[in-house]
Amino acid sequence: MFTTITTAYAVLAIVADGIVLLIVAGFLVSRATSRGRDAWTRFRDAVTPLSLPLAWLAAALATLGSLYLSEIAGLVPCQLCWFQRIAMYPLILLLGIAAVRGDLYVAKRYFIWLPIVGACIAIYHYQLERFPSQPTLSCGLEAPCSRAVLDVFGFASVPFMALAAFLLVTTMLLLARDAGEEDEEPAALD
Repeated sequence: MFTTITTAYAVLAIVADGIVLLIVAGFLVSRATSRGRDAWTRFRDAVTPLSLPLAWLAAALATLGSLYLSEIAGLVPCQLCWFQRIAMYPLILLLGIAAVRGDLYVAKRYFIWLPIVGACIAIYHYQLERFPSQPTLSCGLEAPCSRAVLDVFGFASVPFMALAAFLLVTTMLLLARDAGEEDEEPAALD
């Protein structure tokens, strides 16, 4: 069961990364032509009503995954994992309330810093796992931050999966359009 669940979470992380990459690519293409801008505007308008629920779902699945790994599978979280949890866990409550209230403004203005900080910690943690010879002050002996306790497909460790969730939450919040918000026109090249 452990292998099935961790593989499912690794696949979800890869799918989340793919979604983020497609959205970023769409944004870059939209800046190249007016047709691209029109398509981007239609896409944002279609996704905006779903952005908060999707961001909440990503945070909820990430939290459930981390709780499964520590409470059911018995993996001891390292100190950097705890910092990532501190950034992820409140998002369930905050994004849930924002989604129910339809308060995209507050979510974008005040909550977006949690997934951004969490993503930075996850990036640091992931590279620390990949290059473990680096000196670090944040790791204990019981659960060293430089050891990947989970490594699905040879690259999908816990910080990789957390990073995917943080990036998806951030992307959903940035992608959503506040009421009355317009896409800014790129400066003309003369």
